[in-house]
Amino acid sequence: MPMRSWLFVPGDSEKKLGKAAATGADVLILDLEDSVAAENKAAARAMAGEWLTAHRQQVTGGKRQGRWVRINALDSRMWREDLLAVLPGAPDGIMLPKSAGPESVQQLSAEIYELESRNGLAPNSVKILPLVSETAGAALSIGAYASAAMPRLAGLTWGAEDLSAAIGATRKRDKDGRWTDTFRYARTQTLLTAHAAGVSAIDTLHADFADAKGLKRAAEEARADGFAGMLAIHPAQIEIINAAFTPSEEELDEARAIVAAFKANPGAGALQIDRRMIDMPHYKLALRVLGLEE
Repeated sequence: MPMRSWLFVPGDSEKKLGKAAATGADVLILDLEDSVAAENKAAARAMAGEWLTAHRQQVTGGKRQGRWVRINALDSRMWREDLLAVLPGAPDGIMLPKSAGPESVQQLSAEIYELESRNGLAPNSVKILPLVSETAGAALSIGAYASAAMPRLAGLTWGAEDLSAAIGATRKRDKDGRWTDTFRYARTQTLLTAHAAGVSAIDTLHADFADAKGLKRAAEEARADGFAGMLAIHPAQIEIINAAFTPSEEELDEARAIVAAFKANPGAGALQIDRRMIDMPHYKLALRVLGLEE
């Protein structure tokens, strides 16, 4: 199942929940955290639980959409109520905001384990995607996810808004629209750690949903840097993100040629194609482009 675009959908909006499946997003994240006011938390839990139950076999455009939920943070006293409400609907995963490190994922995992059993779900079937950069301490500990035992870990993603508030930063990007050093550090650590852990690296959202040009650049750069997908906050962003993370026909043709060359020459460490040398890193990248990672 592709996981290029991850769209946040407010859990308390019946209108937006009703339209979510038709957005074309690979993954829908029913949000119980930032987009839901305190007085609407209970209603959002109930609506999200009902939506998940009604869409357990959701298929859109011939493919199954991912069904995830962003719960409230572990220090909020609301997260257990969130889990109780949504686990009966068998979500594919839980997004954990303000994760302090691997211990946060392990704490959440233990709670999910009990609820999986209670709801007749297979052990470790509900995955976890932590937001790993929302405080200064969390951003400094991102590397710890690379070696911790976390069988539910599906990927890592990061965010800039909470981190900027935590450190009192008055800017996140420079005059050219590029991340400043602090946020580039968090992004780079997320990317490298995800690959070291063998899970998906998901880039943060492009906050200005009306800025199609900026989003296109950000999404294309994210894929070129090695991210597998990107968060989205508006349905208008989905088509651009999906296109950016979909290999072109030229890329696919080149990848097929590289794979075919190595298959025809087993044991070769380096080969020549079209007057250029290719070696095992090219072969591994070609397999990734074709979705055939070994």
